[in-house]
Amino acid sequence: MKKMFFLSVGYFFLGMGILGIFLPVLPTTPFLLLSSACFFRASNKLYYWITNHKIFGEYIKNYRKFRAIPIRVKVFSILLLWGMMIITILFFIDLILVKFLLFIIAIVVTIYILRIKTLTKELLILNEVSNDENNC
Repeated sequence: MKKMFFLSVGYFFLGMGILGIFLPVLPTTPFLLLSSACFFRASNKLYYWITNHKIFGEYIKNYRKFRAIPIRVKVFSILLLWGMMIITILFFIDLILVKFLLFIIAIVVTIYILRIKTLTKELLILNEVSNDENNC
């Protein structure tokens, strides 16, 4: 029963994470982290799959290890966010209050993305050096 609960919740968060890739208001990484945590409790096979997936795995590993995301992900996320928000505000929403609210949401999400530490090559190299020193 507990295993089914974690599997269901894990798939739900995985779906939300996939949607987050395409919808700028939904954050991808937190949902993928939640999904991997649920799969960890429910299925070794699914946990291994999500953490080693060619797309999702990098999000999870980088964020868990460094609490950081690559600059290209930040730029892509912000460009997609603002592109979708501008299209939505200009062509799909009539109410000025809703337009204002979407604009505020876009600003807050942009600030959130910019405040996340940027994963740099130097950070990766420092990690490799510290791993080599620990293995000696």
